[in-house]
Amino acid sequence: MTFPRLASKAALLSALAATTMACAQAADTAKASPQGAYIALDGGRVHAVVQGQGPDLVLIHGANGNARDFTFDLVGRMARDFRVIALDRPGFGYSDPFGGPKSPLAQAAILRDAAAELGVERPIVLGHSYGGAVAMAWALQAPDDVAGLTLLAPAIYPWPGELGLWYQLSSSWLGQNVVLPLIAGLAPRGAVDRSLEGVFAPNPVPEGYMDHLGYDVTLRASQLSLNAKQVDSLKGYVEAMSGGYPALDMPIEIIHGDQDTTVGLSFHSQRMADTLDNANLTILPGVGHMPHHARPEDVAQAIRRTHERALAQ
Repeated sequence: MTFPRLASKAALLSALAATTMACAQAADTAKASPQGAYIALDGGRVHAVVQGQGPDLVLIHGANGNARDFTFDLVGRMARDFRVIALDRPGFGYSDPFGGPKSPLAQAAILRDAAAELGVERPIVLGHSYGGAVAMAWALQAPDDVAGLTLLAPAIYPWPGELGLWYQLSSSWLGQNVVLPLIAGLAPRGAVDRSLEGVFAPNPVPEGYMDHLGYDVTLRASQLSLNAKQVDSLKGYVEAMSGGYPALDMPIEIIHGDQDTTVGLSFHSQRMADTLDNANLTILPGVGHMPHHARPEDVAQAIRRTHERALAQ
């Protein structure tokens, strides 16, 4: 009796997966236009937005984001003093998937190659949230070629416990083949806006942010799928990477809000500040997971401090 039940469940799941394919394919077409240019590499293209002149500043976005998160404000703010390069991580925004790399080290290698094509030299590398792990991977791979790091609410160490039920589901077969395609094709705008409000909380979502980020780009089925796999596997990768952090001697500036419920302050930023003498932590009272939107000038000052410290070395 068990086998027919299992077979019927499998048939039902397969049918559900099949019925969602049209939604997934429709949602996989990005309608918003790229803001930057494409850099051709072996295996695909990386999308980059480049503005300003001066020392190189590379920006790496967080989970399920894209470079537009930075072009909303930070790129223009920093382009007065730096050549700012905001990159879409592989498989996100307008960058090709490059096989869907799950490791921050693999992503960093691709982004480094793209930056090299742009003539980037000894950049300050900024990473937000998941992008903080990619920034750390970049520094571990090329410590002599990184002037400094600025980390915003970075996910850079293993954390206690496991991820919540959502990430367990979204990285499973059911999540990858049924749930995420359904969300990509059918999620109402109101539900997406409420989810975004949770990420920004307790700070408000800036007016026009979701439209600027790109609703259709963010809800693309392939991006949701890759994001789920990357977040689900991140803990093991940062656990392996963190042993190399003490050997890094470049200046590190960290910004983290004390109301961040997405990436724990004590598990990540505070741990780095307590462990590395070259890491300086600024805690922003009343700020959640998006400090570059809630307190953009504080973030700008942290970038400038990173640059000044790098010049003084």
